[in-house]
Amino acid sequence: MSSSVTIRPALPDEYDEVARVWMESWVSTGLAEASNFLLANLRARIRHEIENGWSLFVADDQGLLAAMLALHLPQKYLDQLFVAPRWQGQNLGRELLAFTRTQLPDEIWLRCVRENEKAWRWYEREGFVFEKEEVAPATGFMMKYYRWKTEGAG
Repeated sequence: MSSSVTIRPALPDEYDEVARVWMESWVSTGLAEASNFLLANLRARIRHEIENGWSLFVADDQGLLAAMLALHLPQKYLDQLFVAPRWQGQNLGRELLAFTRTQLPDEIWLRCVRENEKAWRWYEREGFVFEKEEVAPATGFMMKYYRWKTEGAG
């Protein structure tokens, strides 16, 4: 990661831009197409999830949002980690995961869409252990559940 990128809490006036980064990254998986409808849904979801306990972070590259990271700290849940296409392949995901481990040092769980093989294989390489598959009722996607624990944790 370039030294110009800073991981910091997202500001409320950045939420629309966070939604755009989220959409562009999700579309880059080939599992969705960009649309005003999708963008509007992501914008609404960000506000809803923050009200329900999300800690939302961004990777800021000199004023440009390069990635978004959403954590539910009480549940030890890494909910969303999306890197904008322009910054993919530069270890920014690994930096965000390292940051996540500073926030959740003992245990992290996450879900990943089964068809997003690039993502779940990456989590496996990063030490996450597959636990189960289950359909997400809200989206209909088959989700793979993963967990990471520090040695000796729980």
